[in-house]
Amino acid sequence: MSNKNQNKIGYKHTPLGWIPEEWEVKSLQDVVDFLDAQRKPIKESDRRNIKGIYPYYGASGIIDYVNDYIFDDELILLGEDGANIINRSTPLAFRVKGKIWVNNHAHVLKPKNGTTIGFLSEFLESLRYDRYNTGSAQPKLNKEICSQIPVLYPLSQEQYIISKIASTWDEAITKTKQLIAQVKERNKGLMQQLLSGNKRLEGFKEEWVKVKLGDYLIKHEEKSSSSSQYPVLTSSREGLFLQRDYYKREVASLDNTGYNVVPLGYFTYRHMSDDLIFKFNINDIVAKGIVSTLYPVFTTKDSLDKYFLKYKLNNGREFMHFAQEQKQGGSRTYIYFSKLSELKVMLPSLEEQIAIRSAIDTAYYEQSIYQKELAALQLQKKGLMQKLLTGEVRVKI
Repeated sequence: MSNKNQNKIGYKHTPLGWIPEEWEVKSLQDVVDFLDAQRKPIKESDRRNIKGIYPYYGASGIIDYVNDYIFDDELILLGEDGANIINRSTPLAFRVKGKIWVNNHAHVLKPKNGTTIGFLSEFLESLRYDRYNTGSAQPKLNKEICSQIPVLYPLSQEQYIISKIASTWDEAITKTKQLIAQVKERNKGLMQQLLSGNKRLEGFKEEWVKVKLGDYLIKHEEKSSSSSQYPVLTSSREGLFLQRDYYKREVASLDNTGYNVVPLGYFTYRHMSDDLIFKFNINDIVAKGIVSTLYPVFTTKDSLDKYFLKYKLNNGREFMHFAQEQKQGGSRTYIYFSKLSELKVMLPSLEEQIAIRSAIDTAYYEQSIYQKELAALQLQKKGLMQKLLTGEVRVKI
């Protein structure tokens, strides 16, 4: 907790740092009732056969829907086990309200009288849970440890006001998320229309032609001649990154001699997939990088705009249907460069390719502005909550 309050009048020192004199430090079990005994796990195989209207929760949020419920109240769910406890990929503590089931991967907390649920859920989410982890390979927060988690405890009125402030920010964040979802859905429809030729941009009337993609591609065969000759790249579903930035460390083998070289402006992709999703990325970050030999490298001829092709491969229906056709038993689908070259697609003129790419770029730019606004709101709320939850900034009662 913050030590910025140590020189202020009206503050006291506690194991959690300097806090307002009228605040207390309590254990979690002092401020909530654990309702874990009422949880009801349901096998995944059984959930598939149950249809209903009430959400089924676990440590990572809504899992499925079932046709009955255990709880009908406003509660806090706190992740009990799972990798998300450490990597924080989903909120560890979140409020739920209404009729729900809960499995045995989340503690069920009901605030006692005097404890404002909005304040407590914000406080729990602000903690670093790795310090309470009692698992080894599988992170776990057991009930005994959770019961003793120290909680800063302001007066009830101050809890309520902090909760209302958080709710105001949450409303703005929710509205921005909804707007982003609407823009994404609109952009998805726009892309499908433009990439298929069902929607034409003004000024273009020339017929599209069906071509064999291999006639427009050039495979790149260059290999690294020494270890770490070029930066190692990670081609992911989120884009292309320097591996050290993506994983915060190098994870490639110590000797990466013989890796595929990806020059600036060239494509790469993983040639196998477990779920029929392939992601084609273009190297826009380094003059030359290297990837595993599992990742083919290629570029396009002058008559095919590479960024138009990137949208068409990643978002068009032709490649999606093509990938489905390649699945031949087993759990994985393989699309080597030779197989990709067989894909037949409808292509407009180069001028229309560039115009379509530009229109999609513009749509994505608008989407990115809203996403930046969302990130700013989330960061601002986090900074404000850090000050309010520690008493560094006080609210007027």
